Amino acid sequence: MTAAEETLSEMDAPRSRTSIVMRWLLRRANLVLGAVLVGLIVIVAIFAPMIATAQPDAQDLMNTLSAPSAIHWFGTDNFGRDIFSRVVYGARISLLEVVISVGISCLVGVPLGLIAGTLGKRADQIIMWIMDILFAFPGIILAILLVSVLGASLFNMMLAIAIFSIPVYARLSRNVSLGLKEMEYVEAATALGASIWRVMFDHILRNSLGPIIVQSTLTAGTVVLAAASLSFLGLGAQPPTPEWGAMMSDGRNFLGVNVYLSLFPGLAVTVMVLGFNILGDGLRDLLDPRS
Repeated sequence: MTAAEETLSEMDAPRSRTSIVMRWLLRRANLVLGAVLVGLIVIVAIFAPMIATAQPDAQDLMNTLSAPSAIHWFGTDNFGRDIFSRVVYGARISLLEVVISVGISCLVGVPLGLIAGTLGKRADQIIMWIMDILFAFPGIILAILLVSVLGASLFNMMLAIAIFSIPVYARLSRNVSLGLKEMEYVEAATALGASIWRVMFDHILRNSLGPIIVQSTLTAGTVVLAAASLSFLGLGAQPPTPEWGAMMSDGRNFLGVNVYLSLFPGLAVTVMVLGFNILGDGLRDLLDPRS
């Protein structure tokens, strides 16, 4: 190969790698779009003090219910607080709700499902009986009942959402473990003397992480909607916390005067739910061994 041919091959190598990456991204457009939407919300939440144009609780009673302007991009609420800043800081609250609720439900539901699917018999019957009881209640109704008993607060709301999400992960991990425990490598580990707990967490759990991750992203959208609904009803975050559902609840009394009080928090909820749902669909396609 001549020097000129070597130079051309070196120039073509980056182009070929770029084309491969672009083709992969085009085939996974939903994954990319979902990751971009969720990533933007995460960035907004992390850099909220730098992005917000004012303090979320700063009141200006001489400038209430104003329309969007160069100073107040989303307008102001009935206390003169900057809606844009409150929406920005509300991203932190919503992400906290997702992390806490999904985290608790995973930490409780996944081990229960693994125990039920791996041990079987009496353990399976008892655990699934409890999960069926929780499934008998509509999720949002169960959350309202729990928050009413525990008291209206942000943490109690997240705990209630986590409790009604536990059966989802328990059933998923149980069904996955029922299939995986029949695989050859699990039978080989059992034949070599591995304990049931090592088989459960070292072999079955490791190979069931894909469906659990996909379910977590899909559940995140449900968590955002449930949290916004409970806060809208006054059962979640309490004033003056800049939570999107609570902001929509505050704005419903002023829809005829200033629709922006509820519009922009509602759009934020829509974008976040859409992002997690699209990301979950993309991860499902990516982690599906048949694709």
